[in-house]
Amino acid sequence: MINTEDQEQLFRLIAEYLERDLVCVAIGGTAMMFMGYKNATKDIDLVFDSKQERDVFIRAIKELGYADKALSGIYDAKRTAHPGKPLMFTRGEERFDLFVHDIFGYMLSTKDAFTERRDYLGKSEFIVHLPTKEDLILLKAITRREKDHEDIAAIIKADTSIDWSALVEKAAMQAAHNEWFLIDLEATLQDLKKMAFIPNKHFRRIYEAQERLHGGSSGKN
Repeated sequence: MINTEDQEQLFRLIAEYLERDLVCVAIGGTAMMFMGYKNATKDIDLVFDSKQERDVFIRAIKELGYADKALSGIYDAKRTAHPGKPLMFTRGEERFDLFVHDIFGYMLSTKDAFTERRDYLGKSEFIVHLPTKEDLILLKAITRREKDHEDIAAIIKADTSIDWSALVEKAAMQAAHNEWFLIDLEATLQDLKKMAFIPNKHFRRIYEAQERLHGGSSGKN
């Protein structure tokens, strides 16, 4: 586990080891810590725009003692076979999950519109953008690792202003890259109905998007 203070210190240290300036997007528990939804995480999830940029980051963390780790045991077989899977690196109990633009088919770029960022100055500058809370929930529904559902529950308990319409629209737009999005999102929202009011119109929107993908009936009413 790594807490908020240690994460800040680690990112400042990484900036000292980077061979050039880098920009990335934090997702998962890392973003939750920045946004105040939790104070510790098991993994640090970052998204880069290119493999070259990710490689720059990897060279820096390898100098700090991080080593490659297999994805098995963390992600299921469907995700470990997906081209949008991350590279994983560990040191002790800390773990980096490093994606390039594609998180199991969900496309995310540093050029997207973000409202928050963190800057770390060392030998180089390391800039970390933060996603919207809707992106954060959607990505948690997609990665489906241990504790992801618990994290989603923590977000909606802490923040009652979730824009469910925007969340479902993003999933529908991204579903062309991976139809899991709609399946996983529908299952996640069904579970979340136990703790949050989610109008049925959002489920209908998911079923309509599924129907368009398959060119026929989704079998839902």
